[in-house]
Amino acid sequence: MWGKKQKHMKKETRTIVYDDEIKVQAYRFEGIVQPFPNHFHEHYVIGFVEDGQRVLSCKNKEYGIEKGNVILFNPGDNHACVQSDGGTFDYRGFNISKSTMLDLVEEVTGKRELPGFSKNVIYDDEITCYLRPLHKMVINGGSDFGKEENLLFLISALVQKYGQPFESCVPECPQEIEKACEFIQQHFHERIYLDQICRYAGLSKSTLLRAFTRIKGITPYRYLETTRINEAKALLEKGIQPVEAAMRTGFSDQSHFTNYFTSFIGLAPGVYHDMFFYRKGGSA
Repeated sequence: MWGKKQKHMKKETRTIVYDDEIKVQAYRFEGIVQPFPNHFHEHYVIGFVEDGQRVLSCKNKEYGIEKGNVILFNPGDNHACVQSDGGTFDYRGFNISKSTMLDLVEEVTGKRELPGFSKNVIYDDEITCYLRPLHKMVINGGSDFGKEENLLFLISALVQKYGQPFESCVPECPQEIEKACEFIQQHFHERIYLDQICRYAGLSKSTLLRAFTRIKGITPYRYLETTRINEAKALLEKGIQPVEAAMRTGFSDQSHFTNYFTSFIGLAPGVYHDMFFYRKGGSA
């Protein structure tokens, strides 16, 4: 069990904790004003708005979110948000990997199949009654089986009420756009150009940009940036230093990497690295 806080402003607090027992990451943002650009994750996100109002864009739809809303993101769901009330935002959430979600869903349904959440924003008292106590247990370092019990109840209720086959949450993509994604995933660590992607996909620049953005809900360049950030996260979690992680993922310089990582994740890469370093018994 580990945790670390990063403060930027007097009233702003950001806390992230990874729980080895139930294999989920919990985070708590209090008093933040930072907007988050359009991006996606490779994991599931289950969140709860404690206070504040934001405009959330997800998969080309716009939502007004406020206190009491539960947020659900499937892996690959592109999303962005910005404060809309002139105040600050308080939020708690869980990041759950696909492998952990497979284990949880198999436990509650007997089927080893990834679920897909049918809604991105909900208001549900039952879900909240499981989510908030579980989050507090993880953040505060509780070690009894109450954590696992609440987590299983939470996943069971979500799957029963909002679950659908994961494939139905993935938009049907023309072969050319899939080829463009394939090229980016294979060459993200290099300096790549739009011309290269277009040649590989067999599309003109204008057609690629329009079709990619319509289908993926994100521009090709933002897809590249997000892929690089997700890969950098994985490297930092393995103990790779931020400077090397930046080089391995194709960022031109450390400042560029730090700015993008912080804007996407909400924490500086050095802070993110240190949390995993100390968790594994490292010393300064």
